[in-house]
Parts: sequence; C-alpha cells; structure tokens
Amino acid sequence: MYFISTRGNNKKVIGSKAIIDGLCDDGGLYVPIYFPNLKDKLTDLINLSYKELCFEILKLFLDDFSKEELMDCINKAYDDKFDCKEIVPTVKIGNNYFLELYHGPTCAFKDIALTLMPLLLEKSIQKNNIKKDIVILTATSGDTGKAALEGFKNLDKIKIIVFFPEDGVSTIQKLQMKTQEGNNAFVVSINGNFDDAQSAVKNTFNDKNFNKLLKENRYILSSANSINIGRLLPQVVYYFYSYFELIRNKNINLGDKINFIVPTGNFGNILAAYYSKQMGLPVNKLICASNENNVLYDFFTTGKYDKNRKLHLTTSPSMDILISSNLERLLFEISNRNGKKVNELINSLNTKGFYEIDKNIKNNLSSFIGEYATEKDVKEGINKVFNKYNYLIDTHTSVAYTSYEKYLKNTNDNTTTVIVSTASPYKFAKDVLNSLDKNDNSLDEFHILNKLSKETNTQIPLSIKKLQTAKVLHNRNCEKNQIKKEIKNILKV
Repeated sequence: MYFISTRGNNKKVIGSKAIIDGLCDDGGLYVPIYFPNLKDKLTDLINLSYKELCFEILKLFLDDFSKEELMDCINKAYDDKFDCKEIVPTVKIGNNYFLELYHGPTCAFKDIALTLMPLLLEKSIQKNNIKKDIVILTATSGDTGKAALEGFKNLDKIKIIVFFPEDGVSTIQKLQMKTQEGNNAFVVSINGNFDDAQSAVKNTFNDKNFNKLLKENRYILSSANSINIGRLLPQVVYYFYSYFELIRNKNINLGDKINFIVPTGNFGNILAAYYSKQMGLPVNKLICASNENNVLYDFFTTGKYDKNRKLHLTTSPSMDILISSNLERLLFEISNRNGKKVNELINSLNTKGFYEIDKNIKNNLSSFIGEYATEKDVKEGINKVFNKYNYLIDTHTSVAYTSYEKYLKNTNDNTTTVIVSTASPYKFAKDVLNSLDKNDNSLDEFHILNKLSKETNTQIPLSIKKLQTAKVLHNRNCEKNQIKKEIKNILKV
C-alpha cells in the first residue's frame, strides 16, 4: 500500500514514511492509493475485539509494518488507559444510539487515535533509520492538544509543541494542556483563533528555508493533527466496531445500512466515517453537524466553501473552525482524484477565501447531508436528553443530537442512526450545567465540576478531577505571526 498527495505530484510513499512526513512536499495531504474493500469479509470481523479489529483494518494500509510491530503498538495503545473494555461502546438511549468516544485518558475522541499514532511514529522512525529528532507541531482547538501531549510525552527522539488559541478553549481544556508533564512537551497559547494557529502551523511546514534550518540542527517536522494519515486511519476502526456492536446486540442485521451523525470542525472524524464507507461498511448517510460556524453546512447545501465570515466563539469550542483541513481529502475523492482540480480549489481558498465546486463534483456528495445547531439548540438538547433519558451529553454531542432531530424532521429517514459522542460532559462542565439551569456564576471551575456530579449523579473522570491539584508547567504565549520564532526559542536553534 502506498500513499499519494491530494495535489497530484505523483510521488508515492509507504505508510511509515507518510506518518513521519505528516504533510506532502507539495503541501497536500497523504491519501491511500486505493481503498481496500471489506464488503465480502464483514462476517469474519463481527466478533473481533477492538484490538483485533484495529489490526485487521490497519494492516491493510500499513503493510510495511510487520504483524508483531503493529500488534505491539495496538496492545500498548488500548490498555487500561481506557476506562471500559470495549474502548468505544455504543449505547442505546431511548430510540437513539450514542457512540461514546471519550473513555480514554483525556476524555475526548482524539484519544482513540492519539494513544496509537505516537507508537506508530516511534516504530516508523526506527524502520526508516531516521537519525534526526522529530518535532511534532500541532495546532489545537482544544482536544487534539492534550491527547497528543499525553500520547507523545517522554518518547525518545520526539519533541511535541502544541499551539492553542488563548481564548478559544474551555477552562478544563486549557488546564489539561498547561499542566502537562513530560520532558519533551511544550505548550504555547497564541493571541488569535484556531484558524490562525492552524494556518501558521501549515505555513511553517511549507517554509522550505525554515525546514532547512531545522534539518541543519538535526530536527524534522511532523504533525499530530488529523492532516497526518497516521492520525486519521485509526479513526476508521471505530465506525466498523460500532456497526458490529449493533449487530451483536441484535439492533440491526448484517448488510443493513446505518447513518452516522458527526459533530464536525476540521472534518477528520467524519472523513474517517467516509473512508469506512469506501471500504465497504454499509453506510447510508453521513450527516455533518456544525455549530454556528456553519461553513460546512453551507458547503454541503450549496457547493460553495466560503471562510469569509465572522468566527463565532461557541460552547462547542473544538468546532469553532472556518478552515476544515481534511475537506481537501474529500475534494480529492469527489473530483475523481483530480489533483490539479484540488490545487485550483485550495489556491482559490488561499487567495480569495472561498471556492465553489461544479455540478459534476457536487453530484458525488450524495453520501453527505449538512445540518447545524444554534447555541439555543445546544442548550436545549443537553437539557432534553438528561431530563428525558437521564443521560448526560456534552456540548459537541448536543450539536450532533439536535442536528439529527432537524434531519429527522426534514427527511423522515427511519434508518438506524449512530450519534457520535466526542467528549465527556465534564470537559465543558460550566456550559453543561448552564444547560441544565443549575449553574451559579459565582462558582469556580472545580466547584462547577462537583455540582454537576451531584446534580446529575454522575462521576467526574479521574483525569479531570486530578487537575485541581496539578501544577501549571506551561505559560508560554506568542502572537499568531511569531510561531516560528517561538519554535526556534524552544528548540534553541
């Protein structure tokens, strides 16, 4: 299996090299040269454990890894760091199904890939005989940062630098990052939003002179964002696992189509669902749920992607994004893998702030539906689900839940649908408590956590509870145009 660029430079690399590179030389994203088809093999996969299923799927893409190498990474990733044996349980709440992706060490869906990807990278460095140190450069809207820091901490020959928007993450997300231990971990807040951070990081990857300077000082840049194919591929696994869990619980039969509704900002999570469909998973619709930053809703509705709008800071901050990087991989597929066309669209986005796909390309979007939720919707959704079903969801999951209600009303589609639940409600405790009309604005973050636990009779995750006594270790801050200077200071180059 080889990986190629979305921008058509015709260079082919093996999986371990794609993981090390992060981005392609031409600024594009790595995609597999083809999608393995599991349609006729689903029966053999139904009763596998999460680890076994992960191996069966990843071996198809990362075939330059031996069975022993791949299983070693998988066994180390999915151990007692997760608080349930299924790793990603799908629970039935009323007539709805929620795929819970927040049972890992940082209580967010990013853990599923970011407990595994660092181990894959470590193996890739050994396999490719890389003598320089790898510097993981990551922009985060809240969850990727902590999950990446946790996954990469104290690994040999790897440093990780995470940039986050100072005013664009929740208090708990910020604390999770600023208290991160690890002799190779660095955290920097920027005076700007996530798009500023992401654009600056991408520009750093594409700056040939800067990369030359780093290489002269024995450093190579790589990424832990879902622009890295090593981050994206492990996310494919849980869509298959959720489908098989519905079969095992006799909720559906093998071959029945299901929908997934995914709260989406940078587009990686729902793209993994699309990849699972390309591999033969019986998927009907992929419902892309946006918050008030509904640039993706507009794209799926009109075919025009336009970032020329105000960024809203919402109660679902991990989705406060106007430039959805992984959409480029979808553009590659729906344009029939036309790298030249992708280049045109991305250049238009970079120069004009928008692009528009033609009718033929738009016709290839039939798998997708866009919906979005207002702040009022999100609050009402949390309240409704808890009061009706005694089930607590976070703000991002509420974006998905309330978007699904709108989809149902508009379509009457009775296909079994899985709502992808991406974070613990305790990561956004203040807004969840507000949604339940239980908040007292005089309370600090940790009193809010305790009150939410008491009011809902649910447990505060241990990793979040420990933040109350954790020492703040990172206080770096920089302007959005000073990221390269900050990297040089950290690496002492």
